[in-house]
Amino acid sequence: MRTMRAAFASSFDADNPLSALTVGERPEPTHPEDDWVTVRVRASSLNHHDLWSLRGVGLGADRLPMILGCDAVGIDPDGNDVVVYPLVADPGDPRGMSILSENFQGTLAERVAVPRMNLLPLPGGVSATDAACLPTAWLTAWRMLTTKGRVEDAESVLVQGAGGGVATAAVALAVAFGKRVYATSRDPGKRERITELGATALEPGARLPERVDVVVETVGAATFDHSLKSAAPMARIVVCGATAGHEPKVNLRRVFAMQLEILGTSMGTPGELTELLAFCAEHDVRPVVDSVVPFSRVEDAFARLHSGDVFGKIVIDHTA
Repeated sequence: MRTMRAAFASSFDADNPLSALTVGERPEPTHPEDDWVTVRVRASSLNHHDLWSLRGVGLGADRLPMILGCDAVGIDPDGNDVVVYPLVADPGDPRGMSILSENFQGTLAERVAVPRMNLLPLPGGVSATDAACLPTAWLTAWRMLTTKGRVEDAESVLVQGAGGGVATAAVALAVAFGKRVYATSRDPGKRERITELGATALEPGARLPERVDVVVETVGAATFDHSLKSAAPMARIVVCGATAGHEPKVNLRRVFAMQLEILGTSMGTPGELTELLAFCAEHDVRPVVDSVVPFSRVEDAFARLHSGDVFGKIVIDHTA
């Protein structure tokens, strides 16, 4: 049996997820259907989804060992540079689909198997390391702002908890759209970095100079009341995560009196990823990259992600 180098979940540990990570040999990808192909991975990026998998959230013991990773840029069987769209149709999943590394092996390996329809051309002028940041975190931020948040009709945007992959992407994209952008962070160093991106950085809960038309909410209970109070009449509060509590108190009188929309979303469509790639190429938008780490040091990359001391995306270079 042919093998390849990969980073995978070999067990679960809710308290110390790094102890459940193994880097070693795994079998070459297999194709569950005829329309699947194997992509040679050039670059990938880490997401908090990978740490949750190591904790055993969303991943059953019956699926171990599971190669981690959702994002990838690589080379298809015809020699083309491609971006991998990470959602796969999955009739066995109640959502009707699953993301790579849940029911199908992920991208943190030398090669990954996906349906051919999941491959999108890598636009000229966009590097593999930049594009590897886009399919999960940046795609989520793009859908939050455009499809759900209708940012084209907005003048101002609030991003809660900037520093993580989705929130930082939302800041960079909203600035590129020409909006007035406010972003919160507890970390003074991250607030300084947010300012460098062109946004107004604030401490969590701080009073904004104005009420905003779109709120990007990735934090949850810790910031949701502030999101409600910061929203202008008929604003859209778009939620994609709840890292600090999933059951906030909601003042319903404010919701109906201000005619607010609270919208949930996750990921995006292949068409939206195509739009995002084109937007980044046309407007010279480059993902905020915390660090680029060779695959030989992938364990260090996971440790940095777990530390919480990350601003932007951690990219894995599979060619180094």
